[in-house]
Amino acid sequence: MRRTLLAVLVGIILFPGLVRAADYVIGEGDVLDIFVWGVKELNLSAKVRPDGKITIPGLGDVKANGQTPPQLQKSLADKLRQLVKSPNVTVSVREITNSKVYVFGGGVKSGVYDLTRRTTLLQLLCSIGDVRSADLKRAYVMREGKMVKVNFHKLFIGGDTSEDIVIESHDSIYFPLLGDKSVYVLGAVNAPRYIEYREGMTVMEAVLEAGGFNKFAKQNNTTIYRKENGKDVIIPVKAKDLWSDGDLTQNIKLQPSDYVVVKESMF
Repeated sequence: MRRTLLAVLVGIILFPGLVRAADYVIGEGDVLDIFVWGVKELNLSAKVRPDGKITIPGLGDVKANGQTPPQLQKSLADKLRQLVKSPNVTVSVREITNSKVYVFGGGVKSGVYDLTRRTTLLQLLCSIGDVRSADLKRAYVMREGKMVKVNFHKLFIGGDTSEDIVIESHDSIYFPLLGDKSVYVLGAVNAPRYIEYREGMTVMEAVLEAGGFNKFAKQNNTTIYRKENGKDVIIPVKAKDLWSDGDLTQNIKLQPSDYVVVKESMF
């Protein structure tokens, strides 16, 4: 136990600045630092070749691609037993060049992200930053030519972590641009206008942002006009019941591109 702890400490001292994430998966192009306690000839740096292998003195070519550092440590220790008595091996990743994820689409700033540790979709969404312009319901993760996850809305907006998945190296994540992001409030309000849509926006909020009802408003004759699957949908709202009587069932949540129209009273 003492030798193991000492070997780890020596590895940290000899190889500062290295990456040693237990769940990082080694890939082609990564540079590894390998330290075998008490065997100077086996302390080396090795770059993972395009064939996924590294060369170890006395062992020859050893597969490194697709393994985590602890897995490669165990594999090397098992192989080195034919050369070294009770080999104590430390593997660390000095340079990461392989593990990347590609983010693109009109709804976000496109870019390439390095995966230095186990990363979930939720963690990546949080690191991307502003996704307000993205249509999360139509976003997807592409892996090896197949969609493995579609619709990030329940995860990122609804907080349903059961929708989360682990992101893998070379995944592509597409964020389409959200279409019309405005809500339009028209008719008998003090300041008819369009309002930038926010998740969870309600009729009450939209009318208040449009200056509230004017003195000619027929509040119980408020209507939401919406497009769903190419069809026109008309939703009546009894706004007076909402305002005066507190009937929250009338405080309907809006969707992007909704029109809220308040009719005027004739008298």
